Amino acid sequence: MADHQEATVTLPSAPASVSTARRYVAGVLADWGLPGGTDTAETVRLIVSELATNAVQHTRGQSPTFTVDIRLDQEQQLRIGVTDSHPRYPRRLPAAVQQDNGRGLVIIRCLTAEYGGRLFFTPTSDGGKTVWISLPWTEPAVAER
Repeated sequence: MADHQEATVTLPSAPASVSTARRYVAGVLADWGLPGGTDTAETVRLIVSELATNAVQHTRGQSPTFTVDIRLDQEQQLRIGVTDSHPRYPRRLPAAVQQDNGRGLVIIRCLTAEYGGRLFFTPTSDGGKTVWISLPWTEPAVAER
């Protein structure tokens, strides 16, 4: 495996971009050796969906785009980050039983922890933030994209 593999895509902050982000990440991970349809691949797709949805829904028009970064490093850690230019960090909101939304971060935290990973946030130089997940990589890496 190369010491470090990386892929990035920037998309408009629009609902249709969520599925584009999901497909992009799935394609990159397949190129790196994680076949689609596995439990891990499907979990990562769900996490990316939640991260991208948050970037679209919660930036309140202050971030015209969001960026998805995928990194696989020599320590066998897969990192996926979604960056937007909105200054507010995500926070866990109380979800009412009848509410259809508000559970995204809870889902991300639970799934990430289940796979032995973590969720964290970093600021960007333009005042925005990146929401990251880090997961142990157990699949063989192949060609760079």
